[in-house]
Amino acid sequence: MLPNSSVILFDGVCNLCHGLVQFVISRDPQGRFQFASLQSAAGQRLMPAGINPDPNDPDSVVLIENGRAYTHSTAVLRILRHLGGGWPLLAAGLVLPRVLRDAAYRFVARNRYRWFGKQDECWLPTPELKARFLAV
Repeated sequence: MLPNSSVILFDGVCNLCHGLVQFVISRDPQGRFQFASLQSAAGQRLMPAGINPDPNDPDSVVLIENGRAYTHSTAVLRILRHLGGGWPLLAAGLVLPRVLRDAAYRFVARNRYRWFGKQDECWLPTPELKARFLAV
């Protein structure tokens, strides 16, 4: 992991999650974020115990920032806080009760494959982006 970087662990077969990764990359010119799929060896190694125990059925994106892990809506809002443009304004959603934010997050997560589709294999980054993805 690079110094001062944060890691986003994502569902490597989920099209919505691929979209999130591409969204973050295009709005993260400093390269603050690195990425690993939850199904990869790196993702499993970085995954804190008990957060997302089944890599074959992940229920949340995970943000590892300053040695702490964040999941569900908190992870997404904390990611937005570090992006360029007006996206950090949406991080104000952190003041909303987590139970409400996470209920909305879980609703989308339960339906993400049906709405956005699923791939048979984990997405592979382009050679230009490969350095931002953690391996092993």
